[in-house]
Amino acid sequence: MNLLSAGPKPRETVPIFPLATVLYPGMRLPLKVFEQRYMDMAKACLKHDSAFGVCLIREGAEVGSPAVPEPVGCLARIGAWDMETLGVLKVTAEGLDRFRLLATKTTPAGLILGDIERIAEEEATQAPELAQSAAFVRKVVAALGESRFAQPYRFEDASWVGFRLAEILPLRNAAKQKLLELTDPAARLAVLHRFLLERNLVD
Repeated sequence: MNLLSAGPKPRETVPIFPLATVLYPGMRLPLKVFEQRYMDMAKACLKHDSAFGVCLIREGAEVGSPAVPEPVGCLARIGAWDMETLGVLKVTAEGLDRFRLLATKTTPAGLILGDIERIAEEEATQAPELAQSAAFVRKVVAALGESRFAQPYRFEDASWVGFRLAEILPLRNAAKQKLLELTDPAARLAVLHRFLLERNLVD
């Protein structure tokens, strides 16, 4: 399994939203935003059509004092939003590029700002397990509804299928984080296909 390789890439600064979940490229994540720091962040992202970073929490909690984020996360944009209840903003975050967190600072309001470098998007890849894994993902998409998953669907791409399996399968967050950090889509799919086989979810 190839882990992330270092290399000179442009730095960006984005607000970081530490969560008790892992966001993957191409994934839709519904969120309820009510803390003022994240409400302000979401409003700024909507106003400027800008992205924020989602990182799994390494230490701490989603609410209260700023949590310690994992060093690899996924950029997100707000694809849809609504405020049915005053003071609670419902948004759907859509996963973009992965990134490596280089440094952080915390604003007086408790919002984490991260200096990041993006991880290159994976190229479309084939893999021996792709056909069976893609067939399983097709069934899940049909069962849960197409609105649950962002278009376009790329069932012929091991990277896209692997990220969808990592998204939907009942894995521990630590395992989900490792799958996010992998840069070999064939290796990621092999791990997830073995999970499917062990639970008799594919033939």
